[in-house]
Amino acid sequence: MSVSIKLADAIVAELNGHQFSKAFTAERKLLPEFSLAQLKDLTVTVVPRSVDTTNASRAMRQYEHQVDVGIQKKLTGKVDDELPGLMTLTEEIAEFFACLALPDVPNAVWAGCHNEPIYSPSHLSEHRTFFSILTLTYKVMK
Repeated sequence: MSVSIKLADAIVAELNGHQFSKAFTAERKLLPEFSLAQLKDLTVTVVPRSVDTTNASRAMRQYEHQVDVGIQKKLTGKVDDELPGLMTLTEEIAEFFACLALPDVPNAVWAGCHNEPIYSPSHLSEHRTFFSILTLTYKVMK
């Protein structure tokens, strides 16, 4: 199986095995497309994003895998009432993965997390939907 998919599956397992401030069940998707009706519930989707390869030595390569964690929810109330809790959840997820080893991919080492967008103003104004992406980076040596 692809290392990127193994990483995404391991991230899903960790997300689903931890209790956050808001309940959700994360899923790995290779084509993350949703209707607005599907986003009425909090949706957390894990998607392999990219791989960069560099030489670590003459005999070893370093693979830097990025995996996106998308957090989405159709808002039912006021933006100012719902957005802070969803932003807090996003921060909780980012903090949870900081330096976290993934038992299912033992040779992967956490290297960082990037949150862009923190939330999408266009999704909020056009669809009343919270949309944030965390990009987790893991390094794998081979």
